[in-house]
Amino acid sequence: MSVLLDEVQAALAPERGGVFVDGTVGRGGHAERLLDGGADRLIGVDRDLRALALARETLARFGDRVALVHADYRDLPSVLDAQGVASVAGVLLDLGVSSMQLDEAGRGFSFRRDEPLDMRMDQSQGPTLAERLDDVDEQTLADVIYRYGDERKSRRVARAIVHARRQGVLATTGQLAAVARRAVGGPWQRIDPSTRTFQALRIWLNDELGALEQVIGRMWPRLQVPDGSGRTGGRLAIISFHSLEDRMVKHAFRALTQGDTPAVRVLTRRPIEAGEAEVAANPRARSAKLRVLERMGA
Repeated sequence: MSVLLDEVQAALAPERGGVFVDGTVGRGGHAERLLDGGADRLIGVDRDLRALALARETLARFGDRVALVHADYRDLPSVLDAQGVASVAGVLLDLGVSSMQLDEAGRGFSFRRDEPLDMRMDQSQGPTLAERLDDVDEQTLADVIYRYGDERKSRRVARAIVHARRQGVLATTGQLAAVARRAVGGPWQRIDPSTRTFQALRIWLNDELGALEQVIGRMWPRLQVPDGSGRTGGRLAIISFHSLEDRMVKHAFRALTQGDTPAVRVLTRRPIEAGEAEVAANPRARSAKLRVLERMGA
């Protein structure tokens, strides 16, 4: 289920018309709302081929107003060039792993099932998590789990993972979860002890923060510039789900506003969050934070 649908529509204002981009199109929920709201054309991008197939079904009624592309959102400028688009009215990124990916068997994102250690957003290319874990050293792994998972016992978890790998007992998500739980130790609270490790390894494998940093720098210049006809500047909206992502977006947006004549302005002094009704209907929305940037000049 797409989060912050109303808030995204209000932030990107598709009634202005023009070309919009959904860089993480998923099932197409946000894209559908933007097209129904007045977007002339939408370019939907996703690394996940299964997601693109579902989006194609959702958005079929819009015909040639939609172009769906299999690509990493860090490569959006190249996607736009291939589509013959110089600038856009709005860009949306809905970060992290989707509920669909968590629920889909065989993807390896969830510790609630015992399945192969894949965890790739794009299963058509790149090494699986199992293959990456075969090559990584203990110190690097500990740093990954600490940095991307905020796991205070990262060294113990990394040591346990490396040991399990050497013993040949680390081939599935169930085995990884069991190793992480034992290493973290202590009684279970509300959150599974392996959650932080799974999050960290997913972010690391898919280079999610690297892609996010790159796309902000590459895409703000492709937002349309306001002109004398009353056309407003293009907008970049990003939904994040954990503090690392939100902090990166906040600092990147702020950096772009520095200088005597900033080319952009931040429209969200504080991140927009889901209301009580949405959280009750979709608990995943509880941690969603939306930040929005608008192009002002050259």
